[in-house]
Amino acid sequence: MFSVIIVPDGCRGPEEQYRLEPGHTLRFGRTAPAGGGLTIAHPAVACAAGEITATGAFWILTNFSHDQTYLVENPEGAGEHIRVAPGRADAPVPFEFARVRLCAHDPRPGCGFDVLAPRHDYLTATGLGTGTGPGSGSGAGAGFPDGPAGAAGTDGAEGAGGADGARDWLFDPFPRPYPLDHTCRYFLVLTALCEAQLHSGDPAAPVPTVAELTERLRPVWPEVTAADVTWNLDYLRLKLRLRPSDDAGTVRESLVRFAIRFDLVHEGHLALLERQLV
Repeated sequence: MFSVIIVPDGCRGPEEQYRLEPGHTLRFGRTAPAGGGLTIAHPAVACAAGEITATGAFWILTNFSHDQTYLVENPEGAGEHIRVAPGRADAPVPFEFARVRLCAHDPRPGCGFDVLAPRHDYLTATGLGTGTGPGSGSGAGAGFPDGPAGAAGTDGAEGAGGADGARDWLFDPFPRPYPLDHTCRYFLVLTALCEAQLHSGDPAAPVPTVAELTERLRPVWPEVTAADVTWNLDYLRLKLRLRPSDDAGTVRESLVRFAIRFDLVHEGHLALLERQLV
């Protein structure tokens, strides 16, 4: 499963995006990298500018430049960003959405690209109510199948779950098919999109337009614009792997059908529309 999607400036569709699986890399620069890569035709970009590596649920950035500092911005946050200094190797980027600016002094399109990291990995709870947690006296490595002896604390001392042994966590190697972060703005947009159908229970309920969504979200997201809503709708389509369409209305309708069919949004989520966005 791919974990990172690179969207060049001026990208016209999925066929012009770069999708990386964990462990795969993509080089970028002003000249075409050997073996293929992302070409950025801007005079201020180095011929060999850098490299992105997908690493599970996040990605790392290496700066090949000798004199350019790269700026990685989080469009979801309140000015959150990181700087990758010249020559910095393997800088981890924690943002699910990111704008990479290769020329910090030039904010215009054409001197950077967007990176999306839609994959989420989750832990799975084990030993709940079964007496298999640390401190239960059930033996070494309790609650951790195939773990080394003593990994979870063999003498009843505090282990991974603490002295009370309330909960042990294991890494789940099978990520959820449609992972959505309920704290992100895209989920707020999806909830507002589905609101009418969730309230009425009628599959034929009208799907709001971008303008209507913008006004509905304004009390909770005061600075929202129509462009913000459109961007998040497009990201949702990509994240949920829906087919692209030239008709924006079709995209919105497809998102509503898909989200409700797979219970990605339900009535309990409507409370998010009454809170102030942090």
